[in-house]
Amino acid sequence: MPEMPPSAKATLTSLPYRLLARHVILPWMLQGVQPTGEGLEIGAGVGAMSAQLLTLFPKFRMVATDYDTELVGMAEQVLSGFGRRATVQRADAARLPFQDGRFDLVLSAAMLHHVIEWDSALAEAVRVLRPGGRLIGYDMLDTVPIRLMHLGEGHTTSLLRSAQLEAALRRLGMIGLQTKAAMGGNVMRFSATKPEPEAAGQP
Repeated sequence: MPEMPPSAKATLTSLPYRLLARHVILPWMLQGVQPTGEGLEIGAGVGAMSAQLLTLFPKFRMVATDYDTELVGMAEQVLSGFGRRATVQRADAARLPFQDGRFDLVLSAAMLHHVIEWDSALAEAVRVLRPGGRLIGYDMLDTVPIRLMHLGEGHTTSLLRSAQLEAALRRLGMIGLQTKAAMGGNVMRFSATKPEPEAAGQP
C-alpha cells in the first residue's frame, strides 16, 4: 500500500477539514448509527474522524490505523487526550493485523482510492468485523472532476466506480447495503452489515 500523496496530507491536516469532518462528513456517513463497543478506522490519517467519534460517543473505543508513518505520529498526538479509549497503530489496510470478528464498527473515510488493492482492504474490513457489525464509509468516485483532482497520482490512486464497490461488498456477503451519491455524483457513502451466522440446526 503506498503512502499518502502530499496534497492529501495537506488536506487532512487542515483546520477546515477537521471542522468539516465533525459537522458534515461524519453525520452524513453515520446516517443515525450510534456506535457501541470498539471501532476500527482504516486509513485514519491524522485521526480526525476517530477523534470526533470518540467525542460524540463517550463509551466508544477506537483503534485508528494508517500506513503512513508520519500520519500515525500525528494521529497519536490528536488522540492522546482520549486515554485508553484510543489506540493508534501503523497497519496496511489490505493486511490488517487483527483477529477475525474483533470490531463492532469499521470506518473507511475517503481512503479506499489510496489503496491499489482496495478490494483486499474491503475484504479485510469485513473479516475483522463481528457478525452484526457495520462497515461505514465514503469515497471518491471515478469521474472526470475527481480524476483531475488526482492528476499525477496514478501510481498511488485507484479510483472506484459505484457499481464496483457495491459488487465487491455483495461478493463479501454483506447485507443491508446502502449507498448514496453526493457532490454531483463525485462522492459516494456506503453502509453494510456483516450477517449473523445461521442458527444451529437450521437448513
